[in-house]
Amino acid sequence: MTPKQKNALPSSMSATGKLTSLLLVLSLATASQALAQYPERPVTMIVPFPPGGVADTVARPVADAMSKALGKTVVIENKGGAGGAIGIGASAHAKPDGYTILLSLSSISILPEADKILGRTPAYRLDQFKPIARITADPTVLVVRADAPWKSANEFIEAARKDPKGITYGSSGLYGTMHVPMEILSQAAGISLSHIPYTGAGPAVAGLLGNHVQALATGPASIVQQVKAGKVRALAHWGDKPIASMPDVPSLKSLGHDATFIQWSGVFVPADTPAEVTETLKTSLDKLAADPAFAKTIGNTGSPLDYLPAKAFAQYWKQDAQGIAATVQKMGKIE
Repeated sequence: MTPKQKNALPSSMSATGKLTSLLLVLSLATASQALAQYPERPVTMIVPFPPGGVADTVARPVADAMSKALGKTVVIENKGGAGGAIGIGASAHAKPDGYTILLSLSSISILPEADKILGRTPAYRLDQFKPIARITADPTVLVVRADAPWKSANEFIEAARKDPKGITYGSSGLYGTMHVPMEILSQAAGISLSHIPYTGAGPAVAGLLGNHVQALATGPASIVQQVKAGKVRALAHWGDKPIASMPDVPSLKSLGHDATFIQWSGVFVPADTPAEVTETLKTSLDKLAADPAFAKTIGNTGSPLDYLPAKAFAQYWKQDAQGIAATVQKMGKIE
């Protein structure tokens, strides 16, 4: 190698290094630009229950409003089954690019704990999700058909005491948000009911209307229209304050039964979703929550907007999940 070649080598290596650095900068810039342009195509919102239930009823106005805010269509995909575990599990394992989001009920916290009790491998873990916002938070409501013999919750409870397992109730699935509150009531009131699980709240409501079951515990959004139409009677609710859409319905607590349960709905993404994408989603929902028209639309479903932004929702979810875990452990193994 000549002296001239030796002198040229460092210059060549320097050029290579500069080229590598340039390519890295261009790559990062391209990635950043791609994230900044999110979303570039429609977004899928998985609802882990069939149409007609609380999650679906809340998800539809949320998806419509987000479509306008994001400038791209948010398409709802109802993926029901296993009390919500199938759809939630699919969301947990979706590509974390912001194009698959989840609108779930508080059952997201229940199901992994139930799987542990039943000796099954959970379909997902809570740390596989990043919370974006809470949309609603309602107590479940105890309802029966309008032609049922019970005019009050205490009459219903007394009848159940006299006839253990004689009264049937439907739910969205084992350990779901319609099953757990009824178990809480059964423990608090010392009664025994017969549980008939369906694939979601919509089918369970249809079961009640068709006289296949005698009672339900469900969110206001999935039953308020039937209450107003005189098809079903609301006996009590699991909250600690009046329900806006059913102000005359008493709480179980006010009737002397230590039974509370809140069925909330929230938006989630896979935990590894880029921060730039989650910020876009957070911002879109924060703006919607501040819009009176959006609040009115959500309220028309029967579940008023009870919004928590990402940080506050994460704290709420952590505490709520701990309480739910304790409740499920107390319920024990139910098959």
